[in-house]
Parts: sequence; C-alpha cells; structure tokens
Amino acid sequence: MTTEAHTESVEATAPSGVILTDVAAVKVKALIEQEGRDDLRLRIAVQPGGCSGLRYQLFFDERSLDGDIVSDFGGVEVVVDRMSSPYLAGATIDFADRIDAQGFTIDNPNAQNSCACGDSFH
Repeated sequence: MTTEAHTESVEATAPSGVILTDVAAVKVKALIEQEGRDDLRLRIAVQPGGCSGLRYQLFFDERSLDGDIVSDFGGVEVVVDRMSSPYLAGATIDFADRIDAQGFTIDNPNAQNSCACGDSFH
C-alpha cells in the first residue's frame, strides 16, 4: 500500500504572504495619523488594467470585506481581498524616499509581465 503526499494543499492554504517593510509601515502609520483617524487600514488590491493586464491599487480603507486577509505590521494593518491574494503572495511593499524615486514600491515575485507604464503589474 502506497500513500502519496499532497503538498499542493499545504501551499494553497498558506497566508497571503504580503510583506510591509519597516520603512513602509512607519510611512503608512504617519499618513494615517495625518488623516486623524484610527479606523483606517492599508488595502492592497490587484485590478484589471495596465498594459500587462493587471495593476496595483494601494489606498486607505475602513471597510471589512468578506474573505479579507489582514496582516499586522507594527500596528499597521494591511488588508488584501481574497481575489487579489494569489497575485500578491510573497510581494514586498516598501517606501522609497530618494532623489530618483519616491513613493511606495511593490516587489512581486508572481509578476511575469512587465512594460514601460508605471502603474502596471510588474
């Protein structure tokens, strides 16, 4: 009698795996404090559009949607909806404040396509 191991089920049940760097968490926390609200969370979603077919959306949100995956990074909650989660597993959100780049950046190992437009999924 032989038993087969099914590792797919372990991978499928893994959490979203979105990572918010310490620098980005500090920036998000400061921006939320500027809003004067304590009910906001950073929502990250993948939407259709852009030249590669998908693009990111990062925004503050007070809503809780069915199936949301919430991660806490030093008091900053990051929310990913269940449809975007597979596209964002392992993605790292950082904040750059340099002469050549400023703003939030997303390094996503799942992205396969890239193009020249700045808001696309790459």
